Amino acid sequence: MAVIQPALDGSIPSPAPERRRIDDYDAWVDRVRPVFLEVARSGEPFLFWEVAHRHRLPDPPDRDHDWGRLAAQLHREGVTRTAGFGLTRDRSGVRRWRGTAAARDGRFG
Repeated sequence: MAVIQPALDGSIPSPAPERRRIDDYDAWVDRVRPVFLEVARSGEPFLFWEVAHRHRLPDPPDRDHDWGRLAAQLHREGVTRTAGFGLTRDRSGVRRWRGTAAARDGRFG
């Protein structure tokens, strides 16, 4: 059981919700793909980790590789294209993505 340290004013913060993990890759893709299609439709540049964090998406079975696998799949399908680079929370460099014209026109989904 995790111990929660009270704040200096005596209040007890609520614990951050834990991210879920889906053990089946195909079921995970079915859950997160619509979110990335919607983000691609916006035409705004994005980082995969920011979208996952903002939308509280579940983790894939292999967290170290499956996010990249999904990014490559969307790129191969013509949903996304590269749009430079961004930084992770630990300041590592990652690709920034943007929806293609086809994605912005809603030809995927």
